[in-house]
Amino acid sequence: MLTALPVICMGIFATLSPYLNRRVGLNGSMYLMLFIIGVATILRGFYSHYVALFISAVFIGIAIAVIGPLLSAMIKQNFPERSTSVIGVYSFGMGVGSTLGAGLTTVFFHQTGSYPFALSIWAVLSVVGIVFWRLSIKGKVRLKQKEKSEPAKLKPVSISPWRPKKAWLFLLFFGLQASSFFCIITWVVPIATDANMTLGQASGLLSLMTTIQIVLNLIFPIIYERFPKRTFWLLLFLVMGLIAIGFLWTGEPTFMWISAFFMGIPLAGLFPIALLFPLDETETADETNAWTAMMQTGGYIIAGVLPLFIALIYDWTGNHHYTLFIFAMLFSTMILLTFMIGDREKKVAQQ
Repeated sequence: MLTALPVICMGIFATLSPYLNRRVGLNGSMYLMLFIIGVATILRGFYSHYVALFISAVFIGIAIAVIGPLLSAMIKQNFPERSTSVIGVYSFGMGVGSTLGAGLTTVFFHQTGSYPFALSIWAVLSVVGIVFWRLSIKGKVRLKQKEKSEPAKLKPVSISPWRPKKAWLFLLFFGLQASSFFCIITWVVPIATDANMTLGQASGLLSLMTTIQIVLNLIFPIIYERFPKRTFWLLLFLVMGLIAIGFLWTGEPTFMWISAFFMGIPLAGLFPIALLFPLDETETADETNAWTAMMQTGGYIIAGVLPLFIALIYDWTGNHHYTLFIFAMLFSTMILLTFMIGDREKKVAQQ
């Protein structure tokens, strides 16, 4: 529940992002959210019981929910011609950060014998984030809307993301790809140990998968920029994911290592493309913020619930074949959604 809770909050509270941008601006929102993350994290050093972890997870989830759409919108506004590459840097940073965070927390615990210290030390990164944001962004910043001079009858000021069918397809796809990421990262080690691999070997599978994901997070968006056929890449990644699930299903150690290699590819490729959906469909940073918030609202709620659903199924059956079947259904449904979404339409980038 503690792992699922921030993800669910990232979904429920993502719609706060456009509201805070309009009320206090991009800068104010970022400083406030980084401050909340820092305070909630450092409190874990003083209060390590379950209730404190629960409450801090909620506030951290809310802050991340607001930051994500704001960053996507800022990329749309500041890098309209290079948004694909910048999304790649963004995804790469997230991958490196999450992997190092998970690994170094264990190191800090072994060195100090203190879980509160190992959890609360990460509050330092909030301070670092505030300093770097201050150095990067000058003055009062707001995400731009359409020019007021544009005739209102020809085009509305902004396109609400809650009406177009495509926005709902984006939401569902984002939710399924995020679910596949969280489910696979959460359950690959238990699946491997149930197949008689040692805990060290199973952890090695996860490390191989995440290492490939991190490296390709930076490479894939550069390739997308040169060959921007979204449908082709999505189908390629999803088919690779199904092949990886098939290898994992065999329970044979050699095939499971091959599976980890193959699975790292869709885990790296799907997230950046999903982040690009609202950028491709919208014309202004303000619209991008609203569409991304809408997409992540439903998407992260789905991604928070599905790993818990798998846990319930496993508690009931004691068999990870059902887990793998759910993985396969996630990838198969995304293949169907890929055909429904289609390739992006060419738009004139507006700064």
